[in-house]
Amino acid sequence: MTDKERADEALELIWVLDEEGHREFERFNLSSDDLDTASLVDALVQDDLVRIANNEVHLTEKGYKRAKGLIRRQRLAERLFTDVFEMAEDTVLDDACKMEHILSEELTESVCTFLGHPPSCPHGKPIPRGECCKKFKVEITPVVTRLSEFEVGATGKITFIVPSDPSRISKLNSLGITAGSLIKFVQKNPSCVLQIDETTVAIDPEIAKEIYLKKIVT
Repeated sequence: MTDKERADEALELIWVLDEEGHREFERFNLSSDDLDTASLVDALVQDDLVRIANNEVHLTEKGYKRAKGLIRRQRLAERLFTDVFEMAEDTVLDDACKMEHILSEELTESVCTFLGHPPSCPHGKPIPRGECCKKFKVEITPVVTRLSEFEVGATGKITFIVPSDPSRISKLNSLGITAGSLIKFVQKNPSCVLQIDETTVAIDPEIAKEIYLKKIVT
């Protein structure tokens, strides 16, 4: 493993633990090959990627930007491999970790746009936003679209749901509307009507904006 790969691995771990609210130095087990945690952190400090304060590890502005890019590329790659290529779950993470080191910024933005700017990876962890998400310009047809923008009469597979109200998840689940469900979009107005197996379900158009799916070509 190169010094850059060691540093990238450390920055990713710091980002993930920070998401979980853990910044204590003792939490970071960053040992890699013949380099111990303390030595690796010292190297990150010297490169102005992290700083230590009150026995806590914090990303600097430079470290935050680099870690954000790594995490964004990895989690977008996980989405791509899961939603588009339907790869086995046990192979997705390893391949996504490889992709994060080779995807250019331009290609990363294209992948994000192609996927419809997904808010989270297949494991529910947030995908850091990019410039394409802010502009939300769709230059190529996204493979994953909101149900509210889906083609009436088409069949799709729900890839993820991002409810503004978490309590909606259990209600949607009870209706059979879950990630992985196959649906046929029957009607858009005044309510969104879906067919799931032999059951027809009507939902509010606002909720339809929170359901993302991939079109199934039959």
